[in-house]
Amino acid sequence: MGLFSKAKKGMTDAAVSAQHVAAFDQQQQAAQQPGMIGVQGMGPIAADPALLGGPSAAPLSSDDPLLQPVDGVSLELYASVAREAQARGITDEDGMARLTEELHGIPADRAKAAYAVWVQRMSQSMVVGQQLRRHMGY
Repeated sequence: MGLFSKAKKGMTDAAVSAQHVAAFDQQQQAAQQPGMIGVQGMGPIAADPALLGGPSAAPLSSDDPLLQPVDGVSLELYASVAREAQARGITDEDGMARLTEELHGIPADRAKAAYAVWVQRMSQSMVVGQQLRRHMGY
């Protein structure tokens, strides 16, 4: 690679890095607006993992459909059952679904299906996963 090619590549890399920093700044500002929930603690390089096929780091409003309960199972309930499952040494989906039925009266098959939707939502948005961790006390 010649000197000019290296210089051109360096300028391109710097421009891409600047775009990541700008995207990160926009996301942080949007997350600080009233009613918005954003991913905290991410650096500018990981500003938008969705560009690489990962979950989005874009802020969500607190009433976003991705944060709404699934068939009676809210994110808070999911976190509550997950904490209790940890305390009891339950490590599988079926056990967690049975625990949900025991603690909250939601049939195990319905709870298991709802948890699958929550997992799918977490794969779409990092905010959903971060909110779950917050409800779990992490």
